[in-house]
Amino acid sequence: MDSTSSTRTRRALHGLGELVLAGPQYRRSGTIRLRVAPDGIATVQDPGLRIEADALVAGGHRLPLTGTFAELGERAGVDVGAPAGLYEDGSGVDPKDEIAIDSGEAARFLECFARGDEALRRLGGDDPPVLWPEHFDLAITLDEVNYGVSLGDGYLAEPYAYVGPWQPRRGPFWNAPFGAARPLAGLPDPDDVAAFFRDGRDRARHDAPASP
Repeated sequence: MDSTSSTRTRRALHGLGELVLAGPQYRRSGTIRLRVAPDGIATVQDPGLRIEADALVAGGHRLPLTGTFAELGERAGVDVGAPAGLYEDGSGVDPKDEIAIDSGEAARFLECFARGDEALRRLGGDDPPVLWPEHFDLAITLDEVNYGVSLGDGYLAEPYAYVGPWQPRRGPFWNAPFGAARPLAGLPDPDDVAAFFRDGRDRARHDAPASP
């Protein structure tokens, strides 16, 4: 795997999710929530858009991921841009940036979200997993514990699963500043990811809170 290509592709996917899916959806339907869809990620409300490894699917049309983010949005008939005034972080992508994406790397990243989505749904809960455009992580919250999958960030520059209790816990399981994290490279299928989440749920219930 080319780390430069991987980093560029992850950033491009984040930009597509934030600027092309979440921003237009927020301006039209008032929500930034995204979801995992077959072969990609998608909006949950109008406009109906889906990002796959090599295309934006809009209105039955497959638009190649070429040109700038703004040009792609124009071809799809949506106003590209991040949701305004909701958060300070984000992808760092400008609508005028060129879309630099490797379809093979993109497919690998999207499979990570698919693996995480299946594992998160096995935990139960009333609400489906949400892909948030700010940090570009797929997550649910149950009993004041966050469970999710990130494609990589400043903490760990590769896809990983995490468990984050609102109140930190003590013990060797909790190896990250926000709780516990495991690279998805070591969790190769949904069963493995689900087992990590279940372990985190049990430990969150029984491990002592960390000292203030």
